[in-house]
Formats: sequence, structure tokens, C-alpha cells
Amino acid sequence: MKTKMKTLVLALAFAFLLPNLAKAQGMPVYDNTNFIGLAKSLVESAKQTSQLLKTVQFLKTQKDNIEKVNNAIRQLKAVKELAKNNQTLFNIVRDDLREILNSPYIKADEVNRISNSFNSIIENSIDSMNFIEQILSSDFLKMTDAERAGILKQKETESNEMVAEINKKVSRYRDIIAFRKMQDKINNRETNY
Repeated sequence: MKTKMKTLVLALAFAFLLPNLAKAQGMPVYDNTNFIGLAKSLVESAKQTSQLLKTVQFLKTQKDNIEKVNNAIRQLKAVKELAKNNQTLFNIVRDDLREILNSPYIKADEVNRISNSFNSIIENSIDSMNFIEQILSSDFLKMTDAERAGILKQKETESNEMVAEINKKVSRYRDIIAFRKMQDKINNRETNY
């Protein structure tokens, strides 16, 4: 009976203590599948980040290429505008200057002065074109495309000013010729009194 009693006491002790033991969390469980999933996720993330970095580098290279092409186009437009302005200057000198100098209302002492004023503009234009040719064809002038485009834009502005100046001179000389022609008609009119 003593053994039965011991067993009964022991059973009662387990009965009272069992609910307290059931509340305990116990040993932590290590889940290997979650760790493997996390590792796979990190590897995939690293691949995507690597691809994004390659894409960013590619886009940066393309942006640089587009800027180079854009600068080349700006330079080409500036050179085209300069060539057009120089052609305009030469046409004005060839046609309008000849017309002005052949007018009977321009005095002999004015011919040299008029010719020199037009020649100075043409010489300035030729010097500008030679300078532009050096800028575009020479490597000894270490310039960036932006600096080169800036100089070309400045020369384009100067060229536009030369065209405006030569047009103003042509207009002024035509006004002088028209005034002298009118003055000649007034002075040489027939009077019927």
C-alpha cells in the first residue's frame, strides 16, 4: 500500500503541476525553410540590384551620348547659320554694292570710302570663318563641346550683327541715292512761267 500511496501522491502532484507545465513555451524551434527562403530572397534582391545598377550605368552612358549629339547638332546649326550669313554678306556686296557704286549720284571721292566700309565687314567675316574652321578642325585647342558651342554661338551672334550692319549701310546709301536723285529732279525741272 505504501507503493500505491506513493503512486497516488505522485499522480496528484503531476495533476496539479501539469497545467503549470503546459503554459510554458518550451524549447525554441528552428525553422530551416524560412531561413532558406530568406537567403533565396536576398540572392534575388542582389541580382535585381545588380541589374538596376547596370541599367543606371547604361542610361548614364546614353545620356552622355545624347548630350554629345545635341552639342554636335547645336554646333552644326551655328555653323550653318554662319555660312548662311556669310553668303548673305557676299551677295549684298556683290549685287547691292555694285548697284550703289554704279549710281551716277555717288561722287567719285565717296567710292573708296564706301568700298572700304564694306570690305572691312567682309574681311571680319572671313576672319571669323577662319577662326571657326580652326576651332572645329584643330585638336590643340582643348575645349569641351559646350565651350566650342558657346564660341560658335557668339560668332553666330557677331555674324548676325554684321548682316544687320551691312543691310543698314545699304539702306543708308540707297536713301542717299534716292535723296540726290530727287534733288537732281527738283534742281533740273523745267519751269513753265
